[in-house]
Amino acid sequence: MDELPGNDHLNELIQEMEQEILVLNEEIISLKTYYEWILENKEELLKKADKSKYTLVGSFSNNALDENGDLSKIILSTKTPDYQKSYDELLFTNILDSAFKAVYKKHPIIAQVYSNSAMQVSRVYPPYDAQNLMDPDIDLPTFNFYYEGDEEHNPSKGPIWIPEVYVDPAGKGWIMSLVQPVYEGEKLSAVLGIDITVEEILHRFLEVEDGNFLIVNGKGDIVSGNSSAIEALSLPPLKNHIYRETIRSDNFRISDYNLFNSKSRQVREMANAFLLKKEEKFLFEEENNLSDAIAADFDFTDWYLIEINPPKDVE
Repeated sequence: MDELPGNDHLNELIQEMEQEILVLNEEIISLKTYYEWILENKEELLKKADKSKYTLVGSFSNNALDENGDLSKIILSTKTPDYQKSYDELLFTNILDSAFKAVYKKHPIIAQVYSNSAMQVSRVYPPYDAQNLMDPDIDLPTFNFYYEGDEEHNPSKGPIWIPEVYVDPAGKGWIMSLVQPVYEGEKLSAVLGIDITVEEILHRFLEVEDGNFLIVNGKGDIVSGNSSAIEALSLPPLKNHIYRETIRSDNFRISDYNLFNSKSRQVREMANAFLLKKEEKFLFEEENNLSDAIAADFDFTDWYLIEINPPKDVE
């Protein structure tokens, strides 16, 4: 990353975030290697599989929602092209549970670890209330956490971060995902995923900072940010004046929290300067409550960290 004058602190914050987030790339590659081993040995694993481990009620496993337990939540979608093959896959991949749990427990920033397969089998740890949150007819390959890993979107077949935050269908709120395809020969067998919630990014990195900070993606969507920064930019009012509560609300629309949609012309100009022109600093000339802003870019995804500065107190 190029060093930007006057924003050393931003680069330090980005480095701190990237060090914690990018270690997850190594974890998901290890999970992929393990999954490939499972596929290579699936016949033997199927013979040894414990068929009593999960009980399906319709499309869903009926195990308890225990975040400290050993089981994932399973969905065997009605969209499966072959129910028996899907059920066999469920059985020979059961040993993924312990690997998912180990990764989840190792990294507090993780919201969930999961796999979604071409045979329409979904496995998510820790388990969640899938019966009330998910459609038994869910078509997994139509979701970005699956298709962003396919060969068309990811020809390198390596780990890839989805830069846009989106609403998690499993009820975790607004999240960002790291996905990793798993191939059996030339055929895409499944896509692994690790999710981080917007709330966790906000809590761990921005709420503890003294200042007005935003993380935005290359389209101008606010990935995360402290409430003081968002309110200063002429964006919609926050629920309970807290961004965390706003992103949990049912009526949250990320398009409302896009810098290019601000009511302030100068905020829109700032977005254009940072995201399109790749400038480093922006001076506000028409906003009484804003003085200037600086930005720095992330390496691992199409994100920018922006600090918004109010006018200095007049002596």
